[in-house]
Amino acid sequence: MESDPDLAVEPVPAFDDNYLWLIAHGSQAAVVDPGDAEPVLHRLRQRDLTLAAILVTHHHGDHVGGVESLVHATGARVYGPRDEPIPSRDVALAGGERIEVLGVEFDVLAVPGHTRGHIAYHAPSMRWLFCGDTLFAAGCGRLFEGTAAQMSESLARLARLPDDTRVYCAHEYTLSNLRFALAVEPDSAVLRARQQACSALRARGVPTLPSTIGEERATNPFLRCDVPAVKSSAEAREGHPLSSSTDVFAVLRQWKNSF
Repeated sequence: MESDPDLAVEPVPAFDDNYLWLIAHGSQAAVVDPGDAEPVLHRLRQRDLTLAAILVTHHHGDHVGGVESLVHATGARVYGPRDEPIPSRDVALAGGERIEVLGVEFDVLAVPGHTRGHIAYHAPSMRWLFCGDTLFAAGCGRLFEGTAAQMSESLARLARLPDDTRVYCAHEYTLSNLRFALAVEPDSAVLRARQQACSALRARGVPTLPSTIGEERATNPFLRCDVPAVKSSAEAREGHPLSSSTDVFAVLRQWKNSF
């Protein structure tokens, strides 16, 4: 499956900074987190594709706003988190399931934190991860409904995936996230190299995504809460020692909120 030339993932830009990820296999397609139907329908017409499935990670409007229109136009089957209000949902998922979409098997991962029922879709054979707003390139989602402990564990779960897993998150936040990461680890040459590379991509209008789990482990402060330099920055910010990686994460997340 991994070498199938007819199987590909491509970004469909929407709103100011969203990516609605389109998976195409031959004449069939699936879309992840379609906050807006029109750019998806345009791409389907452009590529002469039939939409078979919609994969939803969480209930926020910029991820589900186009679901009902797409279902009405295409009859696509909707997969989404069980414990969240997902429009037109056909298959309710809580994490731990394995589903097949376009001939690809996806493991459904429970990754609460950004929202209480947030899920991610991991295709081991393809090294794909569609993680919504849990993990970003060099960052992570805000804690709107979950706790720091939940998000810390969710990110740790994703960080355990193979290094070459491609991370298809939902927003083009990379450059702002890298600025924060450099505030946390100002002496990191790896971070500065990533910032330069991503700045060059954006200057050409090219997405900085997907990244990889390996790249995130090397440069994303929220996956590095047990690294001494990151812990020291968090402790300096807080003004006292921190006893756990969850505590470090909580300080980083609060810091990022006002950065």
